[in-house]
Amino acid sequence: MKLIHSQKNAQPFYLFTLMLFLCLLMLADSALASVGGGGQLPYESWLVNLRSSVTGPVAFTLSIVGIVVAGGILIFGGELNAFFRTLIFIVLVMALLIGANNIMTNLFGGAVIPGGIPIDNTLILNTPE
Repeated sequence: MKLIHSQKNAQPFYLFTLMLFLCLLMLADSALASVGGGGQLPYESWLVNLRSSVTGPVAFTLSIVGIVVAGGILIFGGELNAFFRTLIFIVLVMALLIGANNIMTNLFGGAVIPGGIPIDNTLILNTPE
């Protein structure tokens, strides 16, 4: 059984799709201008605590110790089975990520947003809460 497609039935569909696309395109400016205030979600407090724990001086010290210990085990460990070797690589990568994050934050100040950002001829000032 063949389905017959006619151009007469396809034109309203294409017109509706084009109109929907144009409406969404016109409304995108309003959607991009909305800014969330933050601090309203129930899980944000423990995420902020986790971030400060992972990026603090204790985490930086532990990452340096982890790099030294994992590198020493890989160099002087002799024959390691695949599971233990993979576990050491995971510890090494995590230590490098935490250490690199702390070093980049200390060198360049992290991701800093300038104080005044002009958006649509208005000035939004970032003030600490």
